[in-house]
Amino acid sequence: MSSSEEECGALAGASPQLAERARDVTRGFLMVLAPEGGPKAEAVLLVVSELVANAIQHAGGMIGFGLKSGEGTVTVTVKDASRRVPHPLPLDATQPGGFGWVLVQELASDVQVSITPDGKTVSAVLPLP
Repeated sequence: MSSSEEECGALAGASPQLAERARDVTRGFLMVLAPEGGPKAEAVLLVVSELVANAIQHAGGMIGFGLKSGEGTVTVTVKDASRRVPHPLPLDATQPGGFGWVLVQELASDVQVSITPDGKTVSAVLPLP
């Protein structure tokens, strides 16, 4: 598989519609890499949704979004302006949410958080045959 990369600087902000726009970009990206779809492609879409939602809900919005294919992988990158490292929330069956960060870590083969002077970058590497 050849390497493919998509940086989407236009996907920035804190709008609730941002997660859907990021999923749309990701669907287009995956149509080239995995036109048949399947569970691994769905996992990439789920991680995009969770990372973008986390940036909006917990970090004031997203300032950058990228996708990169590697040999049998896709890397999802989300940048935000908060320097706080993500952490799992206490799970409470009576409250909505709290599963996103745990889900990202379960689905990705590698998750990295890089603190930068202007915020942080979260990168998740997922298998994609």
